[in-house]
Amino acid sequence: MKREVVIAIDQGTTGSTVLAFDRAGRVLGRGYSPFPQHFPRPGWVEHRGNELLASVREACSRALDQGGLQPAELVAVGITNQRETAFLWDRATGEALHPGIVWQCRRSAAIGQAHREAGREPDLSRRTGLLLDPYFSGTKWQWLLEQDETLARRARSGEARAGTVDSFLVHHLTGGHVHVTDPSNASRTLLLDLDGQDWAPDLLDFFGLPAAMMPRVVPTGGVLGTVRDFAPLPDGLPIAAIVGDQQAALFGQRAWTAGEGKCTYGTGCFLLVHTGDRPVQSHQRLLTTVAWEMGGVREFALEGSVFMGGATIQWLRDGLGLIVSADETEALARSVPDSGGVVLVPAFTGLGAPHWDPEARGTLLGLTRGTGRAHVVRAALEGVAFQVAELVEAMERDLSRPLASLRVDGGATANGFLLETQAGLLGLPVVRANQVESTAWGAAAIAGLATGFWASRADLPEPGEVSTFVPDMPGDARERRLATWRRAVDRARAWGEV
Repeated sequence: MKREVVIAIDQGTTGSTVLAFDRAGRVLGRGYSPFPQHFPRPGWVEHRGNELLASVREACSRALDQGGLQPAELVAVGITNQRETAFLWDRATGEALHPGIVWQCRRSAAIGQAHREAGREPDLSRRTGLLLDPYFSGTKWQWLLEQDETLARRARSGEARAGTVDSFLVHHLTGGHVHVTDPSNASRTLLLDLDGQDWAPDLLDFFGLPAAMMPRVVPTGGVLGTVRDFAPLPDGLPIAAIVGDQQAALFGQRAWTAGEGKCTYGTGCFLLVHTGDRPVQSHQRLLTTVAWEMGGVREFALEGSVFMGGATIQWLRDGLGLIVSADETEALARSVPDSGGVVLVPAFTGLGAPHWDPEARGTLLGLTRGTGRAHVVRAALEGVAFQVAELVEAMERDLSRPLASLRVDGGATANGFLLETQAGLLGLPVVRANQVESTAWGAAAIAGLATGFWASRADLPEPGEVSTFVPDMPGDARERRLATWRRAVDRARAWGEV
């Protein structure tokens, strides 16, 4: 019998993953290819377009080779991507005109601060669900055009195209013929009204961005074009989904009704809870975002964002040389009874929700002569869990009810110590699916639904077994530890003011 698969391209911050799923949801082929981040100045983070594209091609090749898949067996491709990272590229050649400004990059902080001091944030937040933080794409593009008049001229004439990573990928996948994005990505730019279908002209004007450079906003699920000249994928393969990575994981976790949610532990950590077909404004400095748009229905979510999740572990490896691989961290953390009083606030690129402080800086506190690398590694893992605990607390206040449990996914959830700590700090069960690739699965599922590979959501395969981490931390200990964390965060924020 002929095999048929849907391909998912999951383009992330530190690498590209490609998975091939059959109708039963089994992974028949997997490919991964890392690519570098570049840090030209403190607080700046960049991607080079050619390196990103090369990683996608290589991951596609590895997935097809590993699965022994033939071009005729591919039914559709879905794209999921890091969201706010901003690119400008040549319309004719597809060449990036500037390194992509990564979502973690803080270079446009002064732009947001100026708008904030002018009193513009409340209206922007009400309309877009976002805050005036350099995290979002609008300030990044404004910074690019203000720095280079040649780029600004080319953007006004339409010679330069702008977009987040999904748009940049679609341009190259279609041989330059399609320039689009979807609402889940567009809602991360500060340029889309939550109740609007396209870019808001006055918001483009507000950030000094010409409409000629912007992609067309199309539904999340639906054939938007076909592959052309992007080997090893075959020409004519339908591109049937584009969706931001965190919204893809929400869909992949089957959080399809209001009140259901998940937290993904990747480069950052992202907590999303589905809120239905109407946006819900946050009172806890969380974000309101489009979850997806399918079948003419747009659905929404509340989101809390942590900038340094798995990237904190990457720093232990690449920055300090304390570990050779992330796999070592669990055993190291368990080799000591506690962190020895060490607390790490990983605010290396500022703090996200609920603080939104781009000037905060990473802070390591509580060092003594007895501190060893195991204590620092343990403190790093705990620092990730503390940040997520803050998000859950804010989410519960916005929703006016406690969460019953926390569904989790992403590469860092392979670390049992991290999830045990998370359950303890939350006082909630933490539930991990044995298939942790929820992001890629969400993109594949949306593409498969758009092309009839699966007839309806009811036909999507059920998730496999789960592992549940039950909280075992006494309530008084939890409160003491959270109080210590809050004092450490105050130090990290104060350091940014020095």
